[in-house]
Amino acid sequence: MTTSPDSPVRPTSSAVDFRTVDLRGRRLSLAELRGAVPRARHQTVADAEQKVTDIISAVRERGFAALADFARRFDGVEQAHPRVPAEALQSALDGLDPAVRSALEESISRARRFADGQRPADIDVSLGDGAVVSQKWVPVARVGLYVPGGLAVYPSSVIMNVVPALAAGVESIALASPPQRDFGGLPHPTILAAAALLGIGEVYAIGGAQAIAALAYGVPGGVADEAALEPVDVVTGPGNIFVATAKRLVKGVVGIDSEAGTTEIAILADATARPAFVAADLISQAEHDPKAASVLITDSERLAADVRGELERQAAATKHGDRVREALSGPQSGVVLVDDLEQGIAACDAYAAEHLEIMTADASAVAARIRNAGAIFVGDYSPVSLGDYCAGSNHVLPTSGTAAFSSGLNVTTFLRAIQVINYTESALEEVSGHIVSLAGAEDLPAHGDAVAARFRAGR
Repeated sequence: MTTSPDSPVRPTSSAVDFRTVDLRGRRLSLAELRGAVPRARHQTVADAEQKVTDIISAVRERGFAALADFARRFDGVEQAHPRVPAEALQSALDGLDPAVRSALEESISRARRFADGQRPADIDVSLGDGAVVSQKWVPVARVGLYVPGGLAVYPSSVIMNVVPALAAGVESIALASPPQRDFGGLPHPTILAAAALLGIGEVYAIGGAQAIAALAYGVPGGVADEAALEPVDVVTGPGNIFVATAKRLVKGVVGIDSEAGTTEIAILADATARPAFVAADLISQAEHDPKAASVLITDSERLAADVRGELERQAAATKHGDRVREALSGPQSGVVLVDDLEQGIAACDAYAAEHLEIMTADASAVAARIRNAGAIFVGDYSPVSLGDYCAGSNHVLPTSGTAAFSSGLNVTTFLRAIQVINYTESALEEVSGHIVSLAGAEDLPAHGDAVAARFRAGR
């Protein structure tokens, strides 16, 4: 459930203009497929880069003063310090609706069980007598987790960021979320309650690119007893184009999970799919943002027509109908008509969806053939909404085709694999000649000398 922040909802017509991309009868290369599937034509990372660079520079140079300026400019709030007081966290938890608390607790429980099972095992490999190479997994010391604001409230994103970090063994966690004018300059109380429920006490009312900069570089304490914000080792969490750009620019200073942007769903469906289910799931993601992407890939013209009818009917009945219609009518959304299942699978892999639903005959077998997706939802009763809240999986996932090479947030995001080499004298001597030969071949004789010196007579 990757999100986009405070985008204004523009008025739209009452009709859904769900466009068609017809790939039938065309033999397309992977590059051509990638160019043919629906994609957003809106602000790119390059467009945002200079603005984000200026924000990062301001935070590094002016610290909390810059953060206060940005809070005033972007969020309309006045801040003395962005740290959320402990009593505000407790108050938010105390005031949490019991039904919402129960739902959050169930989501946390399921996410923890899945995260606990993800941790890879340490290994020791013996390569001969006295020659052992090991790999151990070590958590990073400190992480910064970003939870967006915008058109909705995302306590579920608190869970998705925090739970795998805790399962990895991270000991220091800082969470940032945009300040809200309606809540006295603090993040939304449900977000604060979710943080408190998970035992996270270091929470900051900072949004956007400035939050990423503050987490990555830290902010020194001020002269007026301002507590410092210590830098982190890894920054995770979704956001808008400015958050994604900031993460790209600080990558290398810190690790990041991915450059997750506006949410997207693709559904691979055949004539066996239920149009009402398909439409409901497309709308569920369009509800996030006017720029959200909803794509149906099918070899059935009849299904496509029936889904269009359902989209009109359901969009008219849903709370955020204007937002949904705008998202469904944008260039990033539409029907992709394919010749058959084979071309449908190829289109899915070219699109590399954040969320991919499979609604076909023998959906499990089809899902097993997909290579590129952030998460795959199999069959009629595994909708994306399940993954957003209570599947146990993580909803912080790669977008914009990056699922072809990156993974969703998981325990290994917060772990490092450290290799440990432990050789005895005899084990080193056994390979010393090979080392000297290879060092000579690379014209790095001192490498060989470092080994040979250990076996020279009279050493």
